[in-house]
Amino acid sequence: MIRVDPVVMPRSAAPSIPDVDVRARSRAGVALVGTCLGFFAVLLDATIVNVSLPAIGSSLGGSLSDQQWMLNAYTLTFAAFMLNAGALGDRWGARRGYLGGLAIFVVATVACACAPTMAVLIAARAVQGIGAAAIVPCSLALIAHRFPEGRARARALGAWGGISAVGLAAGPVLGGVLVDSIGWRAVFLVAVPVALVSAVMVVATVRETPKRPQTRTDLRGQILAVLALASITAAFTTTSTHGWGNGRPLTFGIIGVVLAVAFVMAERTTAEAMLPLGMFKNARFSIATAIGALFNFGFYGTLFCLALYLEHTLHRSAEAAGLAILPFTVVVATCATMSGHLNARFGARLPMLVGLIAGVVGASLLATCDVSTPTGAVIAFAAIFGVIGTAMPAMTAVALGASPLGRAALGSAVLNGARQTGGVLGVAVLGSVLEPDAGLPTLHVAMVIVACGYLTAALLATRIHTPRP
Repeated sequence: MIRVDPVVMPRSAAPSIPDVDVRARSRAGVALVGTCLGFFAVLLDATIVNVSLPAIGSSLGGSLSDQQWMLNAYTLTFAAFMLNAGALGDRWGARRGYLGGLAIFVVATVACACAPTMAVLIAARAVQGIGAAAIVPCSLALIAHRFPEGRARARALGAWGGISAVGLAAGPVLGGVLVDSIGWRAVFLVAVPVALVSAVMVVATVRETPKRPQTRTDLRGQILAVLALASITAAFTTTSTHGWGNGRPLTFGIIGVVLAVAFVMAERTTAEAMLPLGMFKNARFSIATAIGALFNFGFYGTLFCLALYLEHTLHRSAEAAGLAILPFTVVVATCATMSGHLNARFGARLPMLVGLIAGVVGASLLATCDVSTPTGAVIAFAAIFGVIGTAMPAMTAVALGASPLGRAALGSAVLNGARQTGGVLGVAVLGSVLEPDAGLPTLHVAMVIVACGYLTAALLATRIHTPRP
């Protein structure tokens, strides 16, 4: 009998299946982290500025209204340009749109740090928002393309929400430390290395998504959206200096409403609308979008009011105010991370309801705060409020799952555009109702409005029926 020895292949010539799986998972993990870091930078820059407002006002001058515009210029363009940015992500590829958004964001961030006047700073913040408008929907589209439906996507969105929410947690503390130790200009530069690392990781590990070259830019809708949102924001913001009885806020409000109606009419007749109204025929998508707007209305509005209350009413330094806000943002980040696991196990409705009901309770407690409230009580109430983070990845998962096939970038753009619009209005509306107590802001009326908003969102969430992944 002839004996035939088995052929032994060199280890390098035939990698085992487990080795391939490990490398694939590792690459997927790097791709996910790289994609999430962009949203981390966006949220870091949105929150790090809040505790810097008094220092910026002292350095560059300006009223409370100017400080509101410095925040809102970012979120306004963020909201208004996101829809077309999402459409361009579908047209050119989400990877290209993401990297382009990062480039715009970095250049504008450096311009913010070098701004010589409040007007230049506001303009640079507006350009920052345009870059952010491309980053967020394209990051979600890249995640949706990389991870299939079900548990894998739910966990990926949980990581996206958790990593990005760390930006919320780090922002106030970093801002306070940097303002007190280096100066307010340093708060803008923190996001630059994060964005650059994100770009390197995405270039190395993320593939381009399928392109839709037939998608076109809705220029008319874009102009109307910016003007409408800016006018409505101006209506509330100008009440800080002119009061509710002045004709200027009313004029801005009427113009904003007319432009908003014109925008809706334009979107109904435009072939390639930046906001395809047919998407809202899906009840799950419509409800998730409405919840997203109410979520950011309360979140960004509360963060703005809380920073002013701590620094102006309780006379805390920027660093102390940032540390006081830290438990709130840490709870948001932790709950956003846990939400992915809850969503994977129980579906999206439960984590949404948990977060939104906590928002009602926390806002109601904050509404009781005045000039005599101990700082410890404010911190505890804000931490309870922070459980709202549980709702963030869940509503994102619902909106992505309900988006039309192949339009993940646009679907995420609509959701996040609604969220940022809510954030703009939250800062404008709640800033306009801060009650002066001996000239100092208190939280009574503002937090009652927030509690009512989250209660409405919770009622909407009860109508979402989603199967477990």
